[in-house]
Amino acid sequence: MTIQEELENLIKNEVLIEIEDYIDELFEIIAAKKDDDNIKEELKQIQEMKKDFEEMLVDLTHGDIDDEECKEIIDEINEMRKEDLED
Repeated sequence: MTIQEELENLIKNEVLIEIEDYIDELFEIIAAKKDDDNIKEELKQIQEMKKDFEEMLVDLTHGDIDDEECKEIIDEINEMRKEDLED
């Protein structure tokens, strides 16, 4: 498996699923009328993050991301996920 395939799998099979689950949670909070402006802003930021990852998948399929950049992105994703677990 190439590093591009590894990054693609990480985004498709883990990151986007986690983001979608979190978006669902935020919508549930909003639907229950327990939200505030912070929740709505967070939802906006998470939706933008999802869009960024989807665009990254397009770049991967076009071969626009080299090995070094893939490695950096994977490291950043793992660091973000680690920080989320620590919170």
